[in-house]
Amino acid sequence: MEAEHIKCLIIGSGPAGYTAAIYAARADLKPVMYTGMEPGGQLTTTTEVDNFPGYPEGIDGPTMMVQLQQQAERFGTEVRIGMATQVTLSTEVGGMHKVTIDNEKQLEASCIIISTGASAKYLGIPSEQKLRGGGVSACAVCDGFFYKNQKVAIVGGGDTAAEEATYLANICEHVTMLVRKDEMRASKAMQHRVNSRKNITVCYNTEVDEVLGEQVVEGLRMIDTQTKEKKDIEITGLFIAIGHKPNTDIFKNQLEMDDTGYLITAPKSTKTSKPGVFASGDVQDKDYRQAITAAGTGCMAALDAERYLVDVETAVEA
Repeated sequence: MEAEHIKCLIIGSGPAGYTAAIYAARADLKPVMYTGMEPGGQLTTTTEVDNFPGYPEGIDGPTMMVQLQQQAERFGTEVRIGMATQVTLSTEVGGMHKVTIDNEKQLEASCIIISTGASAKYLGIPSEQKLRGGGVSACAVCDGFFYKNQKVAIVGGGDTAAEEATYLANICEHVTMLVRKDEMRASKAMQHRVNSRKNITVCYNTEVDEVLGEQVVEGLRMIDTQTKEKKDIEITGLFIAIGHKPNTDIFKNQLEMDDTGYLITAPKSTKTSKPGVFASGDVQDKDYRQAITAAGTGCMAALDAERYLVDVETAVEA
């Protein structure tokens, strides 16, 4: 079966992907987007988005993603349901990149914008999964504001957990930090920052046994990993800070990545290690991970793609 040719292929449909689509469509790149397994990305699991400019009253995540899709489609983006399952990326400028969708449909793309994002790691216990969006969150910066002057807990012992615990301590009445081992993995500077806060209690050798509550988080049952003793505390919010996994498995051995799988892009650019392949959003950003920064790199990726295609066409004409 002959492969379909696409001028600009966007893989992933979060804020980065949709922003890239808006700019690419306006530049007449005729973008085709494949949404992936989670159309709309991580924001579809976020109830309230209060920190994205232009929404003075806030907006819920799923509604925002529907509006971004509508905006992208208004300029001519073709949004398709499907997941890229295999890629063969060209090493030559102007070369065609081959992509398989859902293990069957074959595509050839002149350029690709990768916006597959990163998935937050969760504990995986049923009570936690049941209350995602009802008080369980993987982003304190995104959702901490909703728990102002309330008691919350955070799980994790690394730099991210320490940073988010400190952030929460500024706005919440009290923060309980659960660390699985007998020490934190965070840097000494971050540990000092946590330990200097009077309203942060660090519980070492402690894990989550169960998140309490039916519709929303009402408490937490903790378990001591050594004594097996259980203890209940009252909280209204639980933040999971045990890391993220970038969705880059299909690009392994084809694109440069760091040790944890985030795509490496050139400084002040979205260019990856292969010509005509660009990366935007959380798939290449492990530091900020915000909708607004993802959208910004989506814009950059579309502009980089446009310039790349112009350069290729100019070279062919010459």
